[in-house]
Amino acid sequence: MTNQKPRIVILGAGYGGILTTVHLQKLLQSDEAEIILINKHDYHYQTTLLHEVAAGTGDENRICIPIKEVIDTQRIRFIKDTVLGVQKEERQVILSHSGTITYDYLVVALGFQPATFGIPGILEHALTIRSMNSARKIRNKIESLFADFARVKDVKESLTLIVGGAGFTGIEFVGELVERVSELCKKHEVDRQRVRLLNVEGGPGILGAFDPSLAAYAKESLQRMGVEFRLSTRIKSVDAQGAILATDQGEERISPATVIWTGGVQGNSVVCGTAFDAPRGRIPVEKDLRIKGYENVFVIGDCSAVMDPQTERPFPPTAQLAVMQSTTCARNLTSLIRGERSLEAFHPLMKGSVASIGAHDGAGVILGLKTRGKLAVLAKAIVDNRYLYILGGPKLLFGRGKFTMYCMQTAYTASSGGK
Repeated sequence: MTNQKPRIVILGAGYGGILTTVHLQKLLQSDEAEIILINKHDYHYQTTLLHEVAAGTGDENRICIPIKEVIDTQRIRFIKDTVLGVQKEERQVILSHSGTITYDYLVVALGFQPATFGIPGILEHALTIRSMNSARKIRNKIESLFADFARVKDVKESLTLIVGGAGFTGIEFVGELVERVSELCKKHEVDRQRVRLLNVEGGPGILGAFDPSLAAYAKESLQRMGVEFRLSTRIKSVDAQGAILATDQGEERISPATVIWTGGVQGNSVVCGTAFDAPRGRIPVEKDLRIKGYENVFVIGDCSAVMDPQTERPFPPTAQLAVMQSTTCARNLTSLIRGERSLEAFHPLMKGSVASIGAHDGAGVILGLKTRGKLAVLAKAIVDNRYLYILGGPKLLFGRGKFTMYCMQTAYTASSGGK
């Protein structure tokens, strides 16, 4: 390569990519390496809060953070462009508008895309919570559905929303959506009894990775708010009018209905299964987060498959995992730049997780302790605050004041005898 300093190219500004960039600008001196961050948008958004935007309960400006607010533009070269592919042998990244970028070290952090499991019609007819743009699309679609339905005078007609998947994202989205449904019914003067919200899950329960008692709590809470569950039920197909559901007992067509799919994710196909082998949609990485056979390529976030030695299966692709991977990735890149042979092994210390159930309820485990109700909401807000602090320090944290104020408000409510 022609540049004297080794070049590090980071693909994607999600949790893993943006934090790796922030860590590197602190760890490396300006004369040690050239760092390039490539992302299709000039903002970073908190993927774990997209469900709020999709449901229409969250402010998109609250979860979007301009990239140049958190990187040192004197140290980091930011390129706003779309990655079309990686030529691994040539050590080049192909971009939509900027041609090709060569690299000495590559960090693949391009995020996820929906996993459809081969279900006909999902890609063509279902809505998916994939990005800020897709979240806006869902929000606008739901709003227009209610506006149109308000003109239907036949009381036998119903407005049906089907959420496919009862994992973490599906349940959090359903929790926000059921609250939004009540608001939209009042706004458009629609009888709430004429609106159905179905959560369809192929497994026998919701939140499969959760403690059964917490999953049961979440299910009961959502049922009280008006969510109908169809468990041990598969979405067989989706079309423009609705969906066909299937159980061991038979099939049922639900039409008209709008389907929002949250049933699974896989790594971005720009790199997963194209540039690099990706069994089950994710690229296996070694303990140091590099791809076997490619000592200059790191993969983190949703594109990576990191084995859990206890279960002998990959860790679930979560924001928490990506945040921890970014630290190890940045340290190992620093070691390589400085000519050190020994790299750090990635050993994630999972602190637990909390699923929100609407704005005022939640359930989960934090540091081994089960929590539910408003204390769970408080715990989740603290986690969100902590991320903002890691990313941008006090300035970013207090600049996103709704998080801080919400923590204070929730803490006061909880200490005053709230649920």
